[in-house]
Amino acid sequence: MMSDFFISTAYAQTAGGGGGGGMSNIISFLPFVAVFAIMYFLLIRPQQQRQKQLRNEQKQLRRGDRIVTAGGVVGVVQKSREDSNEVEVEIAPGVRVMIVRETISSVLTSSAKPANDEPKAVKK
Repeated sequence: MMSDFFISTAYAQTAGGGGGGGMSNIISFLPFVAVFAIMYFLLIRPQQQRQKQLRNEQKQLRRGDRIVTAGGVVGVVQKSREDSNEVEVEIAPGVRVMIVRETISSVLTSSAKPANDEPKAVKK
């Protein structure tokens, strides 16, 4: 009587799926694959394309291009050689600095007009 109190009866449990467990494992893994695919096409791939475009713009710098460095400095390219990793940039009238090409975060080409440079209306 006392031994029944300390020892409980063990009940066997049957296995979950038997022989069809392979397909259910694949189906349970599909949401992870779908999330990764969505992340790749919405985040990773566009970022890679932007980086590739920026590298091409950095290679094709020419005199007169306006640039923005990673530090937020805006300047105009004065001298750029394809075989060199450095670019001479004028950041203020008469102030020229040499910067490393990879620190350029965006290129505003000289053909692009700034937003505030609209022709003024002629008063009659």
